Amino acid sequence: METGFDPSVLNIIVNASLTVKLVMALLLVASLLSWTVIAIKWGVIKKARASANNFERRFWSGIELGELFKKITSGRRQPGGMESIFEAGFREFARLRKKGNLSGESILEGAQRAMRVSLSREIDKLEMHLSFLATVGSTSPYVGLFGTVWGIMNSFIALGGQEHVTIASVAPGIAEALIATAMGLFAAIPAVIAYNRYSNDVERLVSRYDIFAEEFSSVLHRQSHT
Repeated sequence: METGFDPSVLNIIVNASLTVKLVMALLLVASLLSWTVIAIKWGVIKKARASANNFERRFWSGIELGELFKKITSGRRQPGGMESIFEAGFREFARLRKKGNLSGESILEGAQRAMRVSLSREIDKLEMHLSFLATVGSTSPYVGLFGTVWGIMNSFIALGGQEHVTIASVAPGIAEALIATAMGLFAAIPAVIAYNRYSNDVERLVSRYDIFAEEFSSVLHRQSHT
């Protein structure tokens, strides 16, 4: 029997109420933005990991620290990650050592402060936009649920003026409500997965940076007492 109801998703979206359309549009924008952030963060973390691996090989190859510092600072690109921590620490170490009137401990403390500041900046770079993924992952299901409730509410309101209730009379409202739920989950699930994955990757990188800063401090400690 012909019901007059076109079950295609596009038709349901086009014929949805204005409020549900706004909910769907908001979820679509959130999903697109989260996928953009996911792609950007993937590249940033991959680059940071490769840069850390490369720098650690150079640092522990036995190269003289002054020579390594010159190679890093003479390059066209701005140092980042471990390079930035090394550059900040060694620059401050060399500057304080040139004064000649400071103790080895004072020189080392100054270098460590510079490394901590650089480390904080690198952590901020790695964590940038992760909060957006967390927000999308935690709020999208509720936004979709709002659209679901609104669609079902409209369906019941429409039934109030009908004597004979059929599937065709309630199907559009229920369908748009379920699509809003699906879009909420579609936006939330990738964001949650990416947030958990990238948070773990960032934590591992930060741990490597911390360990390097401690190891580099030990190297500078030996040099400050020579």
